[in-house]
Amino acid sequence: MRRRVWLVLLLFVAGLARPAAAAAPTDAITAALNRMVDEEVVGAGIKSPRVIAAMRATPRQEFMPAKERRNAFFDMALPIGHGQSISPPFVVAFMTEKIDPLPDEKVLEIGTGSGYQAAVLSPLARDVYTIEIVEPLGKTAAATLERLGYKNVHTRVGDGYLGWPEEAPFDKIIVTCSPEKVPQALVDQLREGGRLIVPVGERFQQTLYLFTKKQGKLVAQALEPTMFVPMTGEAERLRVVKPDPTKPVLTGGSFERVSSETGFPEGWYYIRHAEVEADPMAPDEKQVITFTNDVPGRSARALQAFGIDGRAVSKLDVALWVKARHVKAGDSPDQVPQFFISFFDDNRAPCGQSAFGGWTGTFSWRREQGSFKVPPKARMAIVWIGLLGATGEVSFDGVSLSGEAARPSAGSAKPTAPLR
Repeated sequence: MRRRVWLVLLLFVAGLARPAAAAAPTDAITAALNRMVDEEVVGAGIKSPRVIAAMRATPRQEFMPAKERRNAFFDMALPIGHGQSISPPFVVAFMTEKIDPLPDEKVLEIGTGSGYQAAVLSPLARDVYTIEIVEPLGKTAAATLERLGYKNVHTRVGDGYLGWPEEAPFDKIIVTCSPEKVPQALVDQLREGGRLIVPVGERFQQTLYLFTKKQGKLVAQALEPTMFVPMTGEAERLRVVKPDPTKPVLTGGSFERVSSETGFPEGWYYIRHAEVEADPMAPDEKQVITFTNDVPGRSARALQAFGIDGRAVSKLDVALWVKARHVKAGDSPDQVPQFFISFFDDNRAPCGQSAFGGWTGTFSWRREQGSFKVPPKARMAIVWIGLLGATGEVSFDGVSLSGEAARPSAGSAKPTAPLR
C-alpha cells in the first residue's frame, strides 16, 4: 500500500512516525529518493528534465537534523532548528523550475536555511550565492555544502534584505522567506530581463510571485497562495501588518472571495483537487469549496495557518457546514474527510494535534462543531480540510473558529513574546 504524503504529515504532527532506524543501504536511499521525485515532483507537475535530474541528484537527508531524516523523502516541511524549516521538495522544484537557471548564470538565494535549495540549484547554474541571517544555520549549511562537494555555492551570514551587492548583478534570484514587500536592494541587483521568485505578503497570508525585470521595473505574475517563514532582520522591522496570536482567526471560511490574481480562495493555500463553486443551497452566502477524488489515498485538501499563543488561548471552538456525496475511506480507515488542526511551538516543532469529522457516505448540508484544547507551547496552528485520502466528493462552507482565553495562574505574566 502506498504511503501518501498527507498521512505521513498526520503521523509526523501526531508524533507517531516510526523511530529513526540505522542508516539505510545506499540502494534503499536511492530508491526512496527516486520514489519521492516520481510521485511528489514529476507526479505533481514538474516538467523540466534539468530540474528533475537535480532533484534526483540532491541527497535531501543530508540537509536536515538526524532525528528528522526518517522523513527526508516525503513531501513535507521539516524543522531544522532556530524556528526555521526545510521546504517540501515540490516547493523547491517548483520555484527552481519557474526561475529556470541556466548553466552560464549567477543565482542569488535569500534564506539558505539547511542549504538544500542551494544544492538543487548548484548543477543548474554557474554560481550560486546564498545568504542566511541565522548564524548557526548559515554555518551548518556552509559546512554541509562543503562536505558534499558543492564547489560553486558561495555562502554568507547576513541580512538577505540587503542582497549581495558585491556580486551583482544576478541573472536569477530566489527568496525562500517572506517579506511584506520585495526589498528594493534585490530589484537593483537583478539584471535586466532577469527573474525573481518570492513569497510576498502578511505573516500567514502570502502569494508566491514570479517577477521579470523590464526597463528597470518588476513585472509580476502571481503563481499561487503559499506560506513561508517570515523574512527577518530589516524586513521584519519594516513589517506593517503583524497578527495578534492572542486572537486567532480563520480567513475566507465562507469561500466568497477568490483572488483575481491566482484564482484561489482567500486565506487558503496548498489547495489540491478542489474548486470554489456556486451552490444554490449554500448555507453561508453563495459559494462553497468542493473537493473531489477518485484515487484512494490521494490528498484532496486545503490548508490555512494562523498565529496562536497557547499561554493566552486555552481552547478553540470550531463550526462548519459540510455535505458529502459517495464518500468512502481511502487506503486506511483514518483517510476520511475531517477538520484537522496541528499546533507548532516557537521553533515550528509539532506540539499537538486534534481533529473532528470522519464523514462518509452521502448526506446534505449539516452543521458540525468541535472544540480543541490548545497546548500552552503553541505559537502557530495549521488547519486542513478536505477528503484527506478519501474518495468521493465533499463540500465545506462557513468554516469559523473562536478562541477561549486561558485563565491566568497566580503570578503569571501576560504573554508578550512576539510571533516569529
